[in-house]
Amino acid sequence: MSKLRSIRRPVEEEMQRFEGYFNDTLKSDVPLLRIILNYILRRKGKQMRPLLVFISAGMNGTINESTFVAATLIELLHTATLVHDDVVDDSHERRGALSINALWNSKIAVLTGDYMLSQGLLISVRKNRFDLLELVSEAVQSMSEGELLQLQKSRKLNITEEVYFEIIRMKTASLIAACTACGTSSVTDDPEQIRIMKDLGENIGIAFQIRDDLLDYTGNGLTGKPGGNDIREKKITLPLIHALQQVSSTERRRIMSILKQKRKSGREVNSVISFVKDNNGLSYAETMMEKYHDKALAILDTFPDSDYRDSMGEFINFTTLRNK
Repeated sequence: MSKLRSIRRPVEEEMQRFEGYFNDTLKSDVPLLRIILNYILRRKGKQMRPLLVFISAGMNGTINESTFVAATLIELLHTATLVHDDVVDDSHERRGALSINALWNSKIAVLTGDYMLSQGLLISVRKNRFDLLELVSEAVQSMSEGELLQLQKSRKLNITEEVYFEIIRMKTASLIAACTACGTSSVTDDPEQIRIMKDLGENIGIAFQIRDDLLDYTGNGLTGKPGGNDIREKKITLPLIHALQQVSSTERRRIMSILKQKRKSGREVNSVISFVKDNNGLSYAETMMEKYHDKALAILDTFPDSDYRDSMGEFINFTTLRNK
């Protein structure tokens, strides 16, 4: 049994029902949009975020229709974000397939993402789950601000470790935190329980992103893009930040001059990757990843034993052990 199948076991029935529930939200009478939405559905990923919603709900109460609303809202937001991100990054590939902007164009991709976001808003309003809408809207706000902060800092290439963690809290951890908070909010209105689960999600999200940044140095990262993509896009992540702190100003200038180049050869990208490995950038990032992994497990330990808690523990471990 694969790791994800094992994690899914307590909510397998709900995840199967969710697929039809989610597909029903992506229907349109506009022929072009229908073609694009069908393409998106055929390329769906592991659906880790809806899985996290269902496990969180099971840990804190009884899974119900509101949990399906929460999972759908999260998956719509996540998928729309990926479509928009490919436009922002001018990326022509996603999970080994052509992106929407590559197959059609950026304008169509942005409008498709907007459509998916609007579907999420509508399903929340129609089901009178304004609490879920508020949690997800906060995540959208944070993700947008995080993306803009990263773009601003990337222009000057002056991202410090402190700024890096601020960016990943906003860009990645906020959505994972919304998953755990929304799942919990769908089964209980206890604000303290929702807060604890949101904190759990944030720690998972930070560990998750550091792992992804590490994978970019070994290839086949979460985004499905080739290794070294962050270097090509002038994205300075934790492994590189730490490595730069370990060397002389001359060596630092040499690496920064490569990063500043608009076009980088494969040899230049590989030289930066080797630099990071040789200066303990990867080992330091792994240590920090484990720190947030352990924080998440410590929060989980406060919950009573259940199959859902066991699955959450497996999920937390999976975030730091996955190879893609």
